[in-house]
Amino acid sequence: MARLLARFAEDMFWLARSMERAENLARILDVNETFSRDARGSQNWLSIVNLHADAEPFFKKYQAATANNVIHYYLLDPENHSSISSCIKAARDNARTLRPLISTELWTQLNMFHSWIRTLTPADVGRADLSRVCSKIKEGCQTHTGILEGTLYRDEGWYFYQLGKLIERADQGTRLLDIKYHLLLPGATEVGSPLDVSQWNALLRSAAGYHAYRRVQPRGMSPGSVAGFLIFNNAFPRSTAVCIASIDEIVVRLRQRYGLRAGNRTLEILDGIRGTLANRSIEMVLGGGLHEFLDWVQLQLIAITDDLGRSFFGHAVAEQSQVA
Repeated sequence: MARLLARFAEDMFWLARSMERAENLARILDVNETFSRDARGSQNWLSIVNLHADAEPFFKKYQAATANNVIHYYLLDPENHSSISSCIKAARDNARTLRPLISTELWTQLNMFHSWIRTLTPADVGRADLSRVCSKIKEGCQTHTGILEGTLYRDEGWYFYQLGKLIERADQGTRLLDIKYHLLLPGATEVGSPLDVSQWNALLRSAAGYHAYRRVQPRGMSPGSVAGFLIFNNAFPRSTAVCIASIDEIVVRLRQRYGLRAGNRTLEILDGIRGTLANRSIEMVLGGGLHEFLDWVQLQLIAITDDLGRSFFGHAVAEQSQVA
Protein backbone atom coordinates (compact mmCIF):
# COMPACT_ATOMS: atom_id res chain seq x y z
CA MET A 1 0.00 0.00 0.00
CA ALA A 2 1.16 3.52 -0.72
CA ARG A 3 2.39 5.44 2.32
CA LEU A 4 -0.57 7.87 2.30
CA LEU A 5 -3.13 5.10 1.83
CA ALA A 6 -1.50 3.04 4.57
CA ARG A 7 -1.82 5.97 6.98
CA PHE A 8 -5.49 6.44 6.12
CA ALA A 9 -6.11 2.70 6.47
CA GLU A 10 -4.50 2.67 9.92
CA ASP A 11 -6.54 5.66 11.07
CA MET A 12 -9.72 3.97 9.86
CA PHE A 13 -8.76 0.83 11.76
CA TRP A 14 -8.20 2.72 15.03
CA LEU A 15 -11.20 5.00 14.60
CA ALA A 16 -13.35 1.87 14.57
CA ARG A 17 -11.57 0.23 17.52
CA SER A 18 -11.84 3.33 19.68
CA MET A 19 -15.56 3.80 19.03
CA GLU A 20 -16.32 0.11 19.55
CA ARG A 21 -14.35 0.12 22.79
CA ALA A 22 -16.14 3.21 24.10
CA GLU A 23 -19.56 1.72 23.39
CA ASN A 24 -18.67 -1.62 24.96
CA LEU A 25 -17.28 0.05 28.06
CA ALA A 26 -20.36 2.25 28.48
CA ARG A 27 -22.56 -0.82 28.26
CA ILE A 28 -20.48 -2.73 30.82
CA LEU A 29 -20.46 0.17 33.30
CA ASP A 30 -24.20 0.67 32.91
CA VAL A 31 -25.09 -3.00 33.34
CA ASN A 32 -22.64 -3.40 36.20
CA GLU A 33 -24.27 -0.57 38.12
CA THR A 34 -27.72 -2.05 37.57
CA PHE A 35 -26.77 -5.55 38.76
CA SER A 36 -24.10 -4.76 41.36
CA ARG A 37 -26.29 -4.17 44.40
CA ASP A 38 -25.78 -7.63 45.86
CA ALA A 39 -23.20 -9.67 47.72
CA ARG A 40 -20.94 -9.74 44.65
CA GLY A 41 -20.99 -5.96 44.20
CA SER A 42 -17.32 -5.28 45.00
CA GLN A 43 -16.22 -8.27 42.91
CA ASN A 44 -18.24 -6.97 39.98
CA TRP A 45 -16.44 -3.61 40.00
CA LEU A 46 -13.05 -5.27 40.38
CA SER A 47 -13.88 -7.54 37.44
CA ILE A 48 -13.99 -4.48 35.16
CA VAL A 49 -10.42 -3.65 36.16
CA ASN A 50 -9.39 -7.25 35.52
CA LEU A 51 -11.28 -7.30 32.22
CA HIS A 52 -8.93 -4.64 30.86
CA ALA A 53 -5.81 -6.00 32.63
CA ASP A 54 -5.44 -2.67 34.42
CA ALA A 55 -4.80 -3.80 38.00
CA GLU A 56 -1.30 -2.32 38.20
CA PRO A 57 -2.07 1.22 36.93
CA PHE A 58 -5.45 1.28 38.67
CA PHE A 59 -4.13 0.42 42.12
CA LYS A 60 -1.33 2.94 41.76
CA LYS A 61 -4.07 5.58 41.79
CA TYR A 62 -6.73 4.02 44.01
CA GLN A 63 -6.67 1.92 47.15
CA ALA A 64 -9.79 -0.07 46.30
CA ALA A 65 -11.95 -0.95 43.30
CA THR A 66 -15.02 0.87 44.59
CA ALA A 67 -17.85 1.85 42.29
CA ASN A 68 -16.87 5.53 42.23
CA ASN A 69 -13.19 4.80 41.60
CA VAL A 70 -13.87 2.37 38.76
CA ILE A 71 -16.44 4.67 37.17
CA HIS A 72 -14.07 7.63 37.21
CA TYR A 73 -11.13 5.61 35.92
CA TYR A 74 -13.00 4.13 32.98
CA LEU A 75 -15.20 7.05 32.08
CA LEU A 76 -13.26 10.26 32.67
CA ASP A 77 -9.61 9.59 33.51
CA PRO A 78 -7.42 11.14 30.76
CA GLU A 79 -4.41 9.16 31.99
CA ASN A 80 -6.21 5.88 31.31
CA HIS A 81 -5.76 5.30 27.60
CA SER A 82 -8.77 2.94 27.57
CA SER A 83 -11.19 5.28 29.34
CA ILE A 84 -14.23 6.38 27.38
CA SER A 85 -13.02 9.99 27.28
CA SER A 86 -9.61 8.85 25.95
CA CYS A 87 -11.24 6.60 23.34
CA ILE A 88 -13.46 9.39 22.01
CA LYS A 89 -10.51 11.78 21.90
CA ALA A 90 -8.44 9.20 20.01
CA ALA A 91 -11.33 8.62 17.59
CA ARG A 92 -11.62 12.35 16.93
CA ASP A 93 -7.87 12.62 16.33
CA ASN A 94 -8.09 9.77 13.81
CA ALA A 95 -11.10 11.39 12.16
CA ARG A 96 -9.22 14.68 11.78
CA THR A 97 -6.58 12.89 9.71
CA LEU A 98 -9.35 11.21 7.73
CA ARG A 99 -11.25 14.45 7.11
CA PRO A 100 -10.84 14.25 3.28
CA LEU A 101 -12.44 10.79 3.32
CA ILE A 102 -15.35 11.17 5.74
CA SER A 103 -18.60 13.07 5.45
CA THR A 104 -19.31 16.43 7.04
CA GLU A 105 -22.11 14.77 9.00
CA LEU A 106 -19.74 12.21 10.49
CA TRP A 107 -17.11 14.80 11.42
CA THR A 108 -19.71 17.13 12.94
CA GLN A 109 -21.32 14.39 15.04
CA LEU A 110 -17.97 13.18 16.36
CA ASN A 111 -16.93 16.73 17.24
CA MET A 112 -20.16 17.35 19.13
CA PHE A 113 -19.86 14.01 20.91
CA HIS A 114 -16.26 14.75 21.91
CA SER A 115 -17.20 18.22 23.14
CA TRP A 116 -19.96 16.81 25.32
CA ILE A 117 -17.67 14.15 26.82
CA ARG A 118 -15.17 16.88 27.72
CA THR A 119 -17.81 18.74 29.75
CA LEU A 120 -18.46 15.77 32.06
CA THR A 121 -17.20 16.05 35.63
CA PRO A 122 -17.07 13.49 38.45
CA ALA A 123 -20.27 15.03 39.80
CA ASP A 124 -22.01 14.22 36.50
CA VAL A 125 -21.17 10.51 36.60
CA GLY A 126 -22.15 9.51 40.11
CA ARG A 127 -24.00 6.25 40.53
CA ALA A 128 -27.38 7.98 40.46
CA ASP A 129 -26.61 9.49 37.03
CA LEU A 130 -24.45 6.75 35.54
CA SER A 131 -27.18 4.97 33.58
CA ARG A 132 -28.29 8.21 31.91
CA VAL A 133 -24.72 9.15 30.98
CA CYS A 134 -23.90 5.67 29.68
CA SER A 135 -27.09 5.61 27.62
CA LYS A 136 -26.07 8.88 26.00
CA ILE A 137 -22.59 7.53 25.29
CA LYS A 138 -24.01 4.38 23.70
CA GLU A 139 -26.38 6.53 21.66
CA GLY A 140 -23.48 8.70 20.49
CA CYS A 141 -21.43 5.67 19.44
CA GLN A 142 -24.37 4.08 17.65
CA THR A 143 -25.17 7.36 15.89
CA HIS A 144 -21.57 7.48 14.69
CA THR A 145 -21.90 3.93 13.35
CA GLY A 146 -25.14 4.74 11.56
CA ILE A 147 -23.77 7.88 9.91
CA LEU A 148 -20.60 6.09 8.87
CA GLU A 149 -22.49 3.15 7.38
CA GLY A 150 -24.73 5.53 5.46
CA THR A 151 -22.06 7.88 4.13
CA LEU A 152 -18.61 6.26 3.97
CA TYR A 153 -17.43 5.34 0.48
CA ARG A 154 -16.97 1.58 0.04
CA ASP A 155 -13.29 1.31 -0.75
CA GLU A 156 -10.28 -0.01 1.17
CA GLY A 157 -10.90 2.47 3.98
CA TRP A 158 -14.32 1.04 4.72
CA TYR A 159 -12.90 -2.47 4.90
CA PHE A 160 -10.18 -1.43 7.34
CA TYR A 161 -12.81 0.25 9.50
CA GLN A 162 -14.72 -3.04 9.59
CA LEU A 163 -11.55 -4.94 10.51
CA GLY A 164 -10.91 -2.63 13.45
CA LYS A 165 -14.47 -2.89 14.67
CA LEU A 166 -14.61 -6.68 14.43
CA ILE A 167 -11.23 -7.32 16.05
CA GLU A 168 -12.12 -5.04 18.95
CA ARG A 169 -15.54 -6.66 19.28
CA ALA A 170 -14.09 -10.18 19.34
CA ASP A 171 -11.40 -9.18 21.82
CA GLN A 172 -13.78 -7.45 24.21
CA GLY A 173 -16.32 -10.26 23.97
CA THR A 174 -13.85 -13.00 24.84
CA ARG A 175 -12.35 -10.92 27.66
CA LEU A 176 -15.80 -10.25 29.11
CA LEU A 177 -16.77 -13.92 29.05
CA ASP A 178 -13.40 -15.00 30.43
CA ILE A 179 -13.55 -12.66 33.43
CA LYS A 180 -17.24 -12.97 34.23
CA TYR A 181 -17.83 -16.69 33.68
CA HIS A 182 -15.91 -17.97 36.69
CA LEU A 183 -16.97 -15.05 38.86
CA LEU A 184 -20.61 -15.89 38.21
CA LEU A 185 -20.47 -19.66 38.60
CA PRO A 186 -23.05 -20.26 41.34
CA GLY A 187 -22.58 -21.98 44.64
CA ALA A 188 -24.73 -24.98 45.44
CA THR A 189 -27.36 -22.83 47.15
CA GLU A 190 -27.55 -20.30 44.31
CA VAL A 191 -28.27 -22.52 41.30
CA GLY A 192 -31.45 -21.32 39.61
CA SER A 193 -32.02 -18.61 42.22
CA PRO A 194 -33.11 -15.09 41.20
CA LEU A 195 -29.57 -13.88 41.95
CA ASP A 196 -28.05 -16.57 39.75
CA VAL A 197 -30.34 -15.78 36.80
CA SER A 198 -29.96 -12.01 37.16
CA GLN A 199 -26.17 -12.22 37.01
CA TRP A 200 -26.25 -14.23 33.78
CA ASN A 201 -28.76 -11.73 32.43
CA ALA A 202 -26.19 -9.05 33.25
CA LEU A 203 -23.45 -10.87 31.35
CA LEU A 204 -25.65 -11.18 28.26
CA ARG A 205 -26.70 -7.54 28.47
CA SER A 206 -23.07 -6.47 28.85
CA ALA A 207 -22.46 -8.25 25.54
CA ALA A 208 -25.62 -6.73 23.98
CA GLY A 209 -26.88 -10.27 23.57
CA TYR A 210 -29.81 -10.79 25.93
CA HIS A 211 -32.65 -10.48 23.41
CA ALA A 212 -30.76 -12.44 20.76
CA TYR A 213 -30.11 -15.19 23.31
CA ARG A 214 -33.81 -15.37 24.08
CA ARG A 215 -34.50 -15.98 20.39
CA VAL A 216 -32.46 -19.17 20.73
CA GLN A 217 -33.32 -20.04 24.34
CA PRO A 218 -36.80 -18.67 25.16
CA ARG A 219 -36.84 -20.24 28.62
CA GLY A 220 -34.22 -21.09 31.17
CA MET A 221 -30.58 -20.18 31.30
CA SER A 222 -27.39 -22.05 32.15
CA PRO A 223 -23.73 -21.05 32.24
CA GLY A 224 -22.92 -23.43 29.40
CA SER A 225 -25.71 -22.19 27.15
CA VAL A 226 -24.70 -18.55 27.69
CA ALA A 227 -21.03 -19.25 26.99
CA GLY A 228 -21.91 -21.37 23.96
CA PHE A 229 -24.11 -18.63 22.56
CA LEU A 230 -21.45 -15.93 22.95
CA ILE A 231 -18.76 -18.10 21.35
CA PHE A 232 -20.43 -20.28 18.74
CA ASN A 233 -23.73 -18.76 17.60
CA ASN A 234 -23.63 -18.03 13.87
CA ALA A 235 -26.44 -15.46 13.83
CA PHE A 236 -25.44 -13.18 16.72
CA PRO A 237 -23.23 -10.39 15.29
CA ARG A 238 -21.07 -10.15 18.41
CA SER A 239 -20.30 -13.84 18.83
CA THR A 240 -16.71 -14.99 18.44
CA ALA A 241 -17.66 -17.18 15.49
CA VAL A 242 -19.35 -14.38 13.54
CA CYS A 243 -16.54 -11.90 14.22
CA ILE A 244 -13.86 -14.33 13.07
CA ALA A 245 -15.78 -15.33 9.94
CA SER A 246 -16.38 -11.66 9.07
CA ILE A 247 -12.71 -10.74 9.56
CA ASP A 248 -11.73 -13.60 7.26
CA GLU A 249 -14.21 -12.48 4.60
CA ILE A 250 -12.94 -8.89 4.70
CA VAL A 251 -9.27 -9.84 4.36
CA VAL A 252 -10.15 -12.06 1.39
CA ARG A 253 -12.09 -9.21 -0.24
CA LEU A 254 -9.21 -6.77 0.27
CA ARG A 255 -6.91 -9.17 -1.53
CA GLN A 256 -9.34 -9.99 -4.34
CA ARG A 257 -10.84 -6.57 -5.06
CA TYR A 258 -7.83 -4.35 -4.50
CA GLY A 259 -4.94 -6.65 -5.31
CA LEU A 260 -3.44 -6.41 -1.85
CA ARG A 261 -1.00 -9.28 -1.62
CA ALA A 262 -0.20 -9.16 2.06
CA GLY A 263 -2.16 -10.85 4.82
CA ASN A 264 -1.21 -14.49 4.22
CA ARG A 265 -0.30 -14.99 7.86
CA THR A 266 -3.58 -13.42 8.96
CA LEU A 267 -5.54 -15.82 6.78
CA GLU A 268 -3.60 -18.77 8.20
CA ILE A 269 -4.42 -17.69 11.75
CA LEU A 270 -8.07 -17.15 10.89
CA ASP A 271 -8.25 -20.56 9.25
CA GLY A 272 -6.90 -22.10 12.45
CA ILE A 273 -9.45 -20.32 14.64
CA ARG A 274 -12.36 -21.21 12.35
CA GLY A 275 -11.27 -24.84 12.22
CA THR A 276 -11.07 -24.99 16.00
CA LEU A 277 -14.52 -23.44 16.38
CA ALA A 278 -16.00 -25.82 13.82
CA ASN A 279 -14.58 -28.90 15.54
CA ARG A 280 -15.49 -28.09 19.13
CA SER A 281 -18.67 -27.86 21.13
CA ILE A 282 -19.18 -25.75 24.22
CA GLU A 283 -19.00 -28.94 26.28
CA MET A 284 -15.56 -29.67 24.86
CA VAL A 285 -14.41 -26.12 25.52
CA LEU A 286 -15.63 -26.17 29.11
CA GLY A 287 -14.12 -29.60 29.67
CA GLY A 288 -10.74 -28.48 28.38
CA GLY A 289 -10.81 -25.17 30.23
CA LEU A 290 -12.76 -22.10 29.14
CA HIS A 291 -10.06 -19.69 30.31
CA GLU A 292 -7.37 -21.50 28.34
CA PHE A 293 -9.53 -21.51 25.21
CA LEU A 294 -10.44 -17.82 25.42
CA ASP A 295 -6.86 -16.88 26.22
CA TRP A 296 -5.78 -18.74 23.08
CA VAL A 297 -8.36 -16.82 21.00
CA GLN A 298 -7.13 -13.51 22.43
CA LEU A 299 -3.53 -14.39 21.56
CA GLN A 300 -4.62 -15.19 18.00
CA LEU A 301 -6.33 -11.80 17.75
CA ILE A 302 -3.13 -10.09 18.89
CA ALA A 303 -1.19 -12.01 16.24
CA ILE A 304 -3.74 -10.98 13.60
CA THR A 305 -3.48 -7.33 14.62
CA ASP A 306 0.31 -7.40 14.49
CA ASP A 307 0.33 -9.09 11.09
CA LEU A 308 -2.15 -6.58 9.69
CA GLY A 309 0.06 -3.79 11.00
CA ARG A 310 3.18 -5.19 9.38
CA SER A 311 1.38 -6.11 6.17
CA PHE A 312 -0.68 -2.98 5.55
CA PHE A 313 0.51 -0.20 7.87
CA GLY A 314 4.24 -0.79 7.58
CA HIS A 315 4.85 -1.61 11.24
CA ALA A 316 3.62 -3.80 14.07
CA VAL A 317 0.71 -2.18 15.85
CA ALA A 318 1.56 -0.47 19.13
CA GLU A 319 -1.86 0.03 20.67
CA GLN A 320 -0.80 2.43 23.39
CA SER A 321 0.43 4.96 20.83
CA GLN A 322 -2.98 5.02 19.18
CA VAL A 323 -5.03 5.85 22.24
CA ALA A 324 -2.67 8.17 24.05
